[in-house]
Formats: sequence, structure tokens, C-alpha cells
Amino acid sequence: MPRTLHQGGACASLGISTAFFNLKRQIWPLVYLIPKIQSARMKKLGLLAAICILVASFAPRTLTWVAIGDSITYLNDHPDETGSRITMGYMTMVCAKVPGLLYSNQGHNGWTSGGIAHAIEGLGITKADIYTIFLGTNDWWQGRPAGSFSDYRQDTGDSTVSGSFRIIIDKVRSLNPGAKVILLTPMQRSDFVYIKDMKNNAYGSYMEKNGQSLEKIANAIRTIGEFEHFTVIDLYHTRPLSIIHLVKYKRLKDPTTGLYRDYTYPAYTDIPFNPLTDEYPYPPGAVDKTFDGLHPSDDGYAIIADLLVKAIGKK
Repeated sequence: MPRTLHQGGACASLGISTAFFNLKRQIWPLVYLIPKIQSARMKKLGLLAAICILVASFAPRTLTWVAIGDSITYLNDHPDETGSRITMGYMTMVCAKVPGLLYSNQGHNGWTSGGIAHAIEGLGITKADIYTIFLGTNDWWQGRPAGSFSDYRQDTGDSTVSGSFRIIIDKVRSLNPGAKVILLTPMQRSDFVYIKDMKNNAYGSYMEKNGQSLEKIANAIRTIGEFEHFTVIDLYHTRPLSIIHLVKYKRLKDPTTGLYRDYTYPAYTDIPFNPLTDEYPYPPGAVDKTFDGLHPSDDGYAIIADLLVKAIGKK
């Protein structure tokens, strides 16, 4: 099903409100440039035409943006699923800074690049001026291989991350060959604990999964972007989003005393967590660039949004 286009709030009307500033002073010179017209009615029409020209010259050009991703993208339109830990996602933040930008949220909770590639024809992805592709963290946790660059070049299918990206990129190019395509690598991860179901948890990217690091997937995506001359936002190697900044601490039971303590990274990686008996390990005070070890907080989303604003404005 096609996704709804959303428009940035105040930014959408910024150009028009500017145009009406000192409107009388700006319009009358345009009116006097109109050739002498004897009819009062024609003069009114000329004035109306001048107003329309002036307003149109200040109105922002509409840009359409399709954001393809996983839960980090999905949550932009579902902040209620975060336990009120976020107020807005990166797409809403970007639209607040880019006048005339309309986004379509193609974030799919829990999906891998392979899942997106496999279902690509049925997702309702539409023609747009800008496409962002922000995938890879679920591929890593589900043990999907990054693959090699030849998987991308030779279009070997959706069994690897590289092959899946070829399918996704081919699709958006078929919709608009001239579109701007921006790739975002996955962020680093701390220990993830889902706020609504603590049995849904995962260790962080400080360890390999199935013999593969998350960094390997990030590097594969960066290689694809560089080959295609796309803008690549390398979140994995963005220092403010490194693992030490993702949570301030993890609240766990001291194995010796049984009392709760706030452990920082890397100390918390050696302390067991029991989802059946322990408290949620990330109270509000633990929130840093993520609110649960994986999904960005408002501060984390702001970093992503600022990088995207620069990328969208880049010629």
C-alpha cells in the first residue's frame, strides 16, 4: 500500500510568509511596470498578476522523499511505541529544516535489506526526488552475510546484503533515474532491550554475530555508495554515535550483592541480565543517543537529521 506523504510543519509555509512581508512596499513597483492600461478592471488584473508572480517566486519548490528503512525509520511515525522516550524521528526533524520537503515513510519494523529486496515490488514505493536507504542492523543480528562487492556488481540476488542493495537501488532508479540517492550505514549498537518486551533483547556490536561484525556490513554499504557516486552517511563511524555514547549506563544486579548498580560501557557487557526477573535496565536517566541501546533518542535522531539536511542540500 502506498505510504502517505507528510510535509514539514512551519518550514512548508516559510517561503510564503516571507513573501508577504512588507507586501505593499514590494508589489507597488511591479504594478507601475505594467504598461498604462485605461481600464480600471485591467489595472486590477495587473495588480493580481503581480501578486501571484511575487508569491510564486518566494514559494519553496516541493521535493518528495521516500525513506526506506527498518524500525529506526518506522518509529518516526510511531513514537507511542517507544514508551514516550522520543518526541519525533529523523524525517520530521529534516522536514522542519528543508522547506517544501514531503516524506513517505517506508520503514518496516524488524526487516532486513533482504526482506525489503524480496518484497520490493509490493511495497508501494513511489517516484520521488530523493531516496534514502537506511538498513543493515537487522541483517547483522539475523546473521545475514554482507556478501562481496561482486554480489552487488553481478546482481546475485537477495541472499546477501550487497545483493539486496542492488535490487533496492535498481528499483528506485527505475522509478526516477535522476533521483538523489543517499545511503546510511547502520549505527553501532549497545545491548538492546525492547521496552515493551524485555525478552526481546540482543547484545551489542562489540561482539560478532555468526562470525561477522556489524562494521563489515557498514563498510559493504559504503563501498556500494562510493561506487555509485551516491552520498553515503557513515553512521557507524560517526563519533557522537559510537557505542560509549549510546547509553549512559545499564542498570543491572550486582552478581555479588544482588543489588542494582549502574554499569557503564564496557563493564555492563560482563554482567548478566534476566528479562524475567530484572527491572528494565535503561530508565530515563540512562538515555543518551539511544533510549534502548539500539533505537535513537531525540538526541540521536537530531544527529542523523543534521547529516541528512547537509546531504539533501549537497549538489
